[in-house]
Amino acid sequence: MTSGQSVTLLLVLSLVLVVAKALGALLARLGQPSVIGEILAGILLGPTLLPDAVQRALFPADIHLVLSALGTIGVTLFLFLIGQELTRHPPRRQTGVVLATTAGSIVVPFALACLLAVTVSVPAEGRSLGYTLFLGTAMSVTAFPVLARIVRDRDLLGTPVASISLASAAIGDLLAWSMLAVTVMVASGHTQWRLLLVLPLLALVLGALRPLLARWAGWRARNGRTGEPYAVVLAGVLGCAAATEWLGLHAIFGAFLFGLVMPSGPGGLREPAGRQLGLVTEYLLLPVYFVVAGAQVDLSRIGASGVAEFGAIMLVAVGGKYLGVTAAARWSGLDWRRSAVLATLVNTRGLTELIILTTGLQLGLLDRRQYSLMVLMAVVTTVMAGPVLRALYPPRLIAEDRRRATAAEPVQEPAPVPT
Repeated sequence: MTSGQSVTLLLVLSLVLVVAKALGALLARLGQPSVIGEILAGILLGPTLLPDAVQRALFPADIHLVLSALGTIGVTLFLFLIGQELTRHPPRRQTGVVLATTAGSIVVPFALACLLAVTVSVPAEGRSLGYTLFLGTAMSVTAFPVLARIVRDRDLLGTPVASISLASAAIGDLLAWSMLAVTVMVASGHTQWRLLLVLPLLALVLGALRPLLARWAGWRARNGRTGEPYAVVLAGVLGCAAATEWLGLHAIFGAFLFGLVMPSGPGGLREPAGRQLGLVTEYLLLPVYFVVAGAQVDLSRIGASGVAEFGAIMLVAVGGKYLGVTAAARWSGLDWRRSAVLATLVNTRGLTELIILTTGLQLGLLDRRQYSLMVLMAVVTTVMAGPVLRALYPPRLIAEDRRRATAAEPVQEPAPVPT
């Protein structure tokens, strides 16, 4: 890289960080998750508003290549952090309603999305099993880290609906990433024999790597080792990510898998890794990822047909979640109001949806138009959570639910996973 390219890269990174964090702070002051502002920053720096000539001047091809690499590292580390965080929220209480809610939040939107897949306008090569599976997965996902931020910011910790939604989203995200892995396998053009090695990789990570990491963490605790184990953690994350990429999946699955097996407790690796890697991921790498992803969003040429298609997408995404979750929660004994609150919480999508959509775009399962509409859906469904929660679940009811909660476990703050 020449000196001129280095200067351009540093200036572009500075611009990206300033715009992303400024919009994130603005949205946070308006009562929205800051990630929405950062996603909007990526869209605003993309072709929706900026002419092609400005785009090329701001992000030359060689600089865009470096930004793409940084964004890939950022989203890989983010999935590692998500894998860690999901293991913190197993369903300990109200298991029946958690499982029913999880099923409702996935099955109904997935089924509706499959129906939509055969009616919406897609490229000819998109009319396939891979496209149908992908659309179902994209419609049924819940953004666990954004949900955790909303639960904390809305002071919902300690209420039954918060506990149910967090546990349901944790299980749902595990299923969603698994479904996406299957979709990638179906749609992948990689040599198929490599995919047969996925099961041996799972056995190696779960059967050998997890206990090895646990024993190492115990040895650190017994011997008073206080040094931060970042080199080992990063090597493990990148190694697992490289393995799944080579197998024909995506690097994010390997990072996610490594996050699931990270040990906690005395001498554990989870907290120090999450704390430090979360900072560099949130404040540098993810904003770069937003800009790279936003460069693919073009809402300037949607037209009337695009508006109609967006309406259908919103109907399936929002209506499917509300129908499935509300019905499941009512069947499990919750009243209508709290069932609707639960459905509102699990309707948030945010960055998790953006990662899935970007994967679909890379695989050719979405064209630029569909990708843009789906990104817009992810933003709208996350933004709507705040106003709907204020209307359905005022502070009086939150306090009442917290007082009436029986045999409640100590309230645990969600870890600082970037959102």
